[in-house]
Order: sequence, then C-alpha cells, then structure tokens
Amino acid sequence: MNIDLSSVGMEKGQQYETIITTINKDKDKNAAPIGVICKDKDKIMCRIFEGSTTLDNIINQKEFIVNITLDPILFTLATTGNIPEDLFDKSNISDSDSLVNLKNTDAYLKCKVIKIKDAIKKSDPIRKSEAKVIISDVVDIVLNNKCTKAANRGFYSLVESLVNFTRIDIVDKEKKDYFLDRFLESKRIINKVGSKEDKLAMDLLKKALEDKGYSINND
Repeated sequence: MNIDLSSVGMEKGQQYETIITTINKDKDKNAAPIGVICKDKDKIMCRIFEGSTTLDNIINQKEFIVNITLDPILFTLATTGNIPEDLFDKSNISDSDSLVNLKNTDAYLKCKVIKIKDAIKKSDPIRKSEAKVIISDVVDIVLNNKCTKAANRGFYSLVESLVNFTRIDIVDKEKKDYFLDRFLESKRIINKVGSKEDKLAMDLLKKALEDKGYSINND
C-alpha cells in the first residue's frame, strides 16, 4: 500500500490532535488523546510522559492505532478516561492481538514503532516528568471518510483545555491557576461561537475538574 499522510490532511512538520488506542498484555483496551507530529509521508512522532498507560502499552507491544476524528465527545471521554467498551472495535484488525481502533472515526492509522528515545524539553513546565519520543512507521491508513482532515490543535479551544486537564495535577499552584483561568476563557469562547457538541464537551470537562476537587467559578 502506498502510504501518504496527506490523505488525512497531515503535513510534514505539523502537529495534530489524535486519540491513540492501545492494548496491554492482558488485552485491556486504552484510549488517550495524544499530539502526533507528521515526520514524513509515512512516519509520525509523538511525545508521551512516562507513567502513562499509553506509553507502557506502546513500549510492550511496539504497535498502536492513531484514531483521527473531529468528535469533541470522543476527545473528552478519552481525556477523562471514560470511553465505553462498546466504542472500541477490533473487527477490521482481527489479525493482530495488540491493536484496537475506535468506532465512528474519520480514519485511523496502523503504526509500528521504529525508535523510542528519551526526551526532556527544558522549556516544559512539567520539569520533573520524564518523557519518551516515539517514532513510528505508518503501515496502513483506513479511511472511513474520504474528506478526513486531522485536527490542528491551534483551531480548537476545547482541545487546548483537554491538554491542560491532563497536566493540571502535576504542575505548581501558579500553573494550576493559569490552567483554570484558560478553561474559563475557552468556555466563554465556546459558549459564544461553539457547536452544541463543543458546549456539551466543556460541561463534561468542567464536571471532571470538579470531581478532581477544583473549584470552577459559575458562568
């Protein structure tokens, strides 16, 4: 198969927001929102913090699925760790015991790891957290929607709020306050111009923050 990531709207050097699905040795399924960088027409790179289930599964299995979707509910459920079992699908990849994709996505990429290396950014606010860079070959592209376009994080206030959610427990108080302020600003923007699904997603995220013990000012 001729692999060309431009078929899903990915351009070399740019980062896209995706949901990576993995399986552990006990066949437990996992989904997490991960930023993916297009390295070439058939290669991707992602940076994942150590201690995450996604990283552990990728290290052990050496393959994973990158799900491409613009569904705000799927992104929110993946970020809060609440994707229902019935949204996972192995029907099209039954030849592999270590791969699973999500249903109802625009496309998904089957990826095989070619290199894993340590990566610490000096500018990263999460200074005490070690991370790994995963470089992978894309060995197959499954297009469910011929007009698929991977989401660029810069366009979505919701996605930025979800990224902050994944880090809020491991940063100092000043950064926590900043993330909460950014959440309120993103919610204001989405209430003004967002879709019904975007607004529902922000309500789900607000509840997830409150469940963690954070106080969110009323609108």
